[in-house]
Amino acid sequence: MSLLTPPHESLGFLLHDASRAIRRRFEARATELGLSAAQWRCLVHLMREGPSPQARLAGLLEIEPISMSRLLDRMQDGGWITREADPADRRVRLVTATPKTCAAFAEAKKIAEAIYADALAGLPPGTRESLMATLGRIIANLSPNPESQDAR
Repeated sequence: MSLLTPPHESLGFLLHDASRAIRRRFEARATELGLSAAQWRCLVHLMREGPSPQARLAGLLEIEPISMSRLLDRMQDGGWITREADPADRRVRLVTATPKTCAAFAEAKKIAEAIYADALAGLPPGTRESLMATLGRIIANLSPNPESQDAR
């Protein structure tokens, strides 16, 4: 008997493979908008939070600062974002969504929602809610919890 769980039975592999399939489908369908999955994720953060420091976006997307800089260069060249010095700290570059982003955001969101519907097709009633709750619990379980760390 093997000590290793087959990849198709491993939580980590299943989560990774599902995420990769969603990203690939998005990239295939969003090419008409000129967005990659990484650019879409960046724009989602900007639309949720407003102007953000470049370093924060790199952390949220879990990519190295130099890779973030290159991604933002392409996005700026495409008219998706602007970058300006933060008035409070000139060393910090604030990234801001442009009107082009705001106009395309609704369309990109429709594409993503259609992909999610495809991904969840055929699931029994209530499974979607259960899946979302379960994934939320996994994230909470693995996220740093300042309250429990203070109690130590």
